[in-house]
Amino acid sequence: MSTMTAEKFAQRLFDLGLADNKQLDTVWGELGTRSVDLDEFLATALRREVVTNFQADRVIKGERTGYFYGKYKVLYLIGVGSFARVYRAQHVETGRVVAVKVLRKRYRESPVEIDQFLREGKVGASLRHINVVPIYEISGDAREPYMVMEFVEGQTLRDMVRIRKKLDLPTALRIMNDVLAGLQYAVDRGITHRDLKMSNVLVSSAGRSKLVDFGLAAAKRDDKELADCPNARAIDYAALERGTGVRKDDVRSDIFFAGCLLYHMISGRPPLFETKDRIQRLNISRFREIPPLSQLEAGTPNHVVAIVNRAIDLDPTKRYQSAFEMQREVQASLKRIENDGSSPIDGSERASSEDDSAVSDGSAAVRETLEGEGRTLMIIETNPAMQDLLRERLKKRGYRVLVIGDPQRAIDRFEDKPDAADCVLFSTTELEDSAVAAFNRFGQTETTRDVPCILLAHQNRPEWITAAETKAHRVVLKEPKLGELRAALVRLIRQASSAPRLA
Repeated sequence: MSTMTAEKFAQRLFDLGLADNKQLDTVWGELGTRSVDLDEFLATALRREVVTNFQADRVIKGERTGYFYGKYKVLYLIGVGSFARVYRAQHVETGRVVAVKVLRKRYRESPVEIDQFLREGKVGASLRHINVVPIYEISGDAREPYMVMEFVEGQTLRDMVRIRKKLDLPTALRIMNDVLAGLQYAVDRGITHRDLKMSNVLVSSAGRSKLVDFGLAAAKRDDKELADCPNARAIDYAALERGTGVRKDDVRSDIFFAGCLLYHMISGRPPLFETKDRIQRLNISRFREIPPLSQLEAGTPNHVVAIVNRAIDLDPTKRYQSAFEMQREVQASLKRIENDGSSPIDGSERASSEDDSAVSDGSAAVRETLEGEGRTLMIIETNPAMQDLLRERLKKRGYRVLVIGDPQRAIDRFEDKPDAADCVLFSTTELEDSAVAAFNRFGQTETTRDVPCILLAHQNRPEWITAAETKAHRVVLKEPKLGELRAALVRLIRQASSAPRLA
């Protein structure tokens, strides 16, 4: 391969459809000359988002394919498995960002593997639940099978635990609650997961957990009690089911592995010893040798240990008999921990103390237990759980709380009634970018620009914090504790009350 020059690289971007003339002209225009080396051109093209590092590496290597799947342009490789690769991609017309899962080349000559891959797509496309990653499109072209899914901004549960080593109990229980909600939704539609593991749970930056990869759920080739030749992706399920004498689509198998997830999150280690040896993995003794969670994490409350122990009981009749049954106990356990300990303001960050009676407002302590009496808060939030949480916490402090899911309706409310609220809270839990845009729109609209506003943002989304247009009465709180939110409310409302009114 000849030495790649900047001009050759630009021409290849054009030939491959990765950049048009207008985009390339912006790069050349900034450089001011075409007499530059490839590194200089590439640095400018990357900064202007004309090309991604992933695309650039492939172009330089001379790759001619793999840049597009249907109308989706590949941006980055985000996941690699033995069965498929997953890319972050963008619709070429709408700009919508998605995940594209592509069957690996080694399996494209196998009708069985292609059939299983397409079954996964069909099963996923039939599920629409907040705790299940939806599949939007499926391509059955045997030369290049792929499926288009929601892109979840976040990380896998496996990566999350690898980075943090272990999770605090409230976080682990919230994730488990989401996992069980997704499982129960699928079971209600006759679908079990059969590949429940850390890498198949995605945790979004907003704290929402979602299940992926229901492909093995549909792989019911016959009505036999047990699979004769277990799929390599479900070998742990096969070992458990053979050792306990249950059918391969028994929901209690998913319950067992849900318990394994909770065990792993709390202890930081998997309950089943890991091995690639097929014979060892099929041996039921591997399931009998799980160290008790109470030995690994002595401080774990008994009610949490009891949930894990029941879920991973080797006797299927002693396990939870449904995801809903286990979910109820997880919710009750989470409530006990919250009542006994700290008070969360969102799904990812918790206050260090429930004692808010002496919260700092930046200068003096807020000692009034009903500091919000006579004040009205408007909360822009679409997540029902977060709506209830904020409403409950703030009503206890005397505030009248209005919850609205549509930001435009909130603006309209102020047009009808200029004093509709003393302060407006914008939550990014599910609205994400839309919450930031609404926060900014409030500051630009004549009827709302002087209303005190708070944007509740996430630490790991700095672009939201940067994009927010702030002023003295318009602030951003990064994953605030309850006390910090209350202090900000007191400060902003007092500030607005003392500000001179314009005629």
